[in-house]
Amino acid sequence: MQFIQLNGSKQKKPKPKKRQSRVKISPLSRWNPFLRQVIDWGITAGSAFLCLMILPTRFPGMELLGIGPNWTVIWVVAWSVKRTTFQGICAGIILGFLQDAMTSPDPTHAISLGIVGGLTGMLQKQRFIQEDFISIALIVFGMAVLAETIFASQLTLMGNAVAADIWAYFQKVALASAILSSLWAPVVYFPLNRWWQNFKLAEQS
Repeated sequence: MQFIQLNGSKQKKPKPKKRQSRVKISPLSRWNPFLRQVIDWGITAGSAFLCLMILPTRFPGMELLGIGPNWTVIWVVAWSVKRTTFQGICAGIILGFLQDAMTSPDPTHAISLGIVGGLTGMLQKQRFIQEDFISIALIVFGMAVLAETIFASQLTLMGNAVAADIWAYFQKVALASAILSSLWAPVVYFPLNRWWQNFKLAEQS
């Protein structure tokens, strides 16, 4: 004999369990200190090497008057903006010598990038900047103009060409490079800055 339920309610079906992610990444503070340090070195060196590799490349939509972003200036600013003046100078000089090895050591890029790193470190010490898109873009814009001006000054002192021709050409180069570099600066800065911040917090914990 069948009994009819008076409340007319239907039995609720058990809800399917949500699939849990099988890959669980432990917090950075729990990583092995040596492994964490090696990964930090790898990310830092790898990002600098990547900027050097794409420096002569002209992707569609990433050039202005045949000039591309100055990726080395972007990287030096990203590195130096929260570090000391000495660290910024050292990073700029090292990256400048690496760029010389890819292009030409005469004139050298180490002077301009070293000055860029040092000045960016001084800005950090005097707290003239804030961590946002506009601040980083403005810093990169100014440093790209400065780097191209220093490079043009070196060419002028070498005397291999007419000074008027050098400055007429580098005015266009400096402006185009500064505009593109400031637009693409967040692509390099924000991922690297996020990693370096997390790494610093993990080291302190």
